[in-house]
Amino acid sequence: MKKLTKEDISQEVFDLYDDYAHNKLDRRQFIEKLSLYAIGGVTVASLLGFMMPKYAESVLIKSNDPRLKSEFIKYNSPKGGGEIKGLLSQPADAKVKLPGIVVVHENRGLNPYIEDVGRRAALEGFISLAPDALSPLGGYPGNDDEGREMQRKRDRNEMLEDFIAAYIYLQNHPDCNGKIGVVGFCFGGWISNMMAVKIPTLGAAVPFYGGQPTAEETAQIKAPLMLQYAGLDTRVNEGWPAYETALKENNVEYTAFIYPEVNHGFHNNTTPRYDKDAADLAWSRTIEFFKKKLG
Repeated sequence: MKKLTKEDISQEVFDLYDDYAHNKLDRRQFIEKLSLYAIGGVTVASLLGFMMPKYAESVLIKSNDPRLKSEFIKYNSPKGGGEIKGLLSQPADAKVKLPGIVVVHENRGLNPYIEDVGRRAALEGFISLAPDALSPLGGYPGNDDEGREMQRKRDRNEMLEDFIAAYIYLQNHPDCNGKIGVVGFCFGGWISNMMAVKIPTLGAAVPFYGGQPTAEETAQIKAPLMLQYAGLDTRVNEGWPAYETALKENNVEYTAFIYPEVNHGFHNNTTPRYDKDAADLAWSRTIEFFKKKLG
């Protein structure tokens, strides 16, 4: 049987996966709709297998990388979920206090991809904290379907408090210089935007394909923003014009990039939505922005 490639998959399948990943379809409905695209030598099973995340083979920075100190810690989130687990990573050979980055997961908890992003940030000279908002429910269950179900049981404003508490944890960490930014993906993009709304001392925010604040909330933003959007992501992008208007009206410092012909989730290298060129460019821009704004 021919091995599937990204080019074999129609955009409609990517759109279906987006609906599935954002709880608009359950797994049974997703598989039923996939069957419409199982033609020729392509089976539903091969389509499903191709679209699902492949974490084990996609990790870029291993958890035991000798260049890093990386460990799970717990911190308190009194306005959120109570005790929250997070992955704290920093360069092993750091001689000075480092700027901090809160790394915010998607709508399924702290999975291996987001842990990996936390380690990638640390290797660039930051102390990073990647919290798991599923901590009050037992933590990321090792399965994205279950993770999404669990995250739907939590109030998103309480989860926002968990990430604000992560900012405070880094602020008080002896190895942090007190200058802290946030990067987040999908749900984490919304959290990143909202941390800019809620934290007047936030150093910088980089939301990847994140939902936008209201105009009233945008008026509270003090942090510089770098906004990363996927060109094919009509669902999230429809909120961008109004957000840009509010940013301009309130003189918020921002840069926005829309990467053409890539899907929501293009930075996530564990699924075929991944686009290496766009992901590498967006990440290099993110790190350069953090280095400039956090020092």
